[in-house]
Amino acid sequence: MLLAFDDEEGLAHRLAAALDCPLGLIRRHRFPDGELRLVLPKPLPSEVVLLRGLQHTPNDRLVELLIAAPAARAWGARRLTLVAPYLAYMRQDKEFTPGEAVSQRHIAALLATQFDRVVTVDPHLHRISSLDEVMPPGVGLALSAAGLLGRWIADQVPGALLVGPDEESGQWVADAAKAGGLDHAIGRKVRHGDTQVQLAFPDVAVAGRPVVLLDDMASTGRTLMGAAREALARGATSVDVAVTHALFNGDALPALHEAGVRQVWSSNAVPHASNSVCISRLVADSLRSA
Repeated sequence: MLLAFDDEEGLAHRLAAALDCPLGLIRRHRFPDGELRLVLPKPLPSEVVLLRGLQHTPNDRLVELLIAAPAARAWGARRLTLVAPYLAYMRQDKEFTPGEAVSQRHIAALLATQFDRVVTVDPHLHRISSLDEVMPPGVGLALSAAGLLGRWIADQVPGALLVGPDEESGQWVADAAKAGGLDHAIGRKVRHGDTQVQLAFPDVAVAGRPVVLLDDMASTGRTLMGAAREALARGATSVDVAVTHALFNGDALPALHEAGVRQVWSSNAVPHASNSVCISRLVADSLRSA
């Protein structure tokens, strides 16, 4: 059975169909003091997949998982897999200041105590090579939507130049470019704070070419805005944006369009109006082969 929460029903129905399994919804109630009550289907089969992305309100969603996982086991689940298309806290991967908690390591280890397997899509693993470095070997599985996005872009903007944000994204952008048969180039991020990030645009000719800015996630969108303006100033015929995780906090999306971005496309790893490619088959295939 696939278990899911009501705010992720869209992807849940698609994933259940891809898995050819029943879908059960977890009902939620929030008490006046902020505590949660969850109601799961009962009884549960021995094999359960729980869908829960950790976007936007990661702390609340983590508490939901800490309640739902043992409850699922109490109602019959013997093997419990978490599908978290967006896995929060993966960016905090280093002790930048003395005493700073390396949240990536601690959240990953916490989830590994509750689930037999954790499947995610394009997690932010810039300083480690795989989830095996922060989870027991074989528990974490990181999938990539690069191929899905590359093929989508090739259909929408034939001959586009894909531009990635930094050196760490190089292989990911290369995979997307290969899937779509497109050229690509890599820039460099210069970070000035939580919301002040600049993209040093790659030294590549863009005049007379359509450009698609490609990233694993977009939050404030400020990096993409600066890159879009730079590409247009260099003579790009158009600039579009494609991301795996469309977080787009605050006014990020309208601000991107004001900066000259024509279209914004994303996977449905995070529910958003820009969702254009579906990850359900990608996830289902990985679960069947596990």
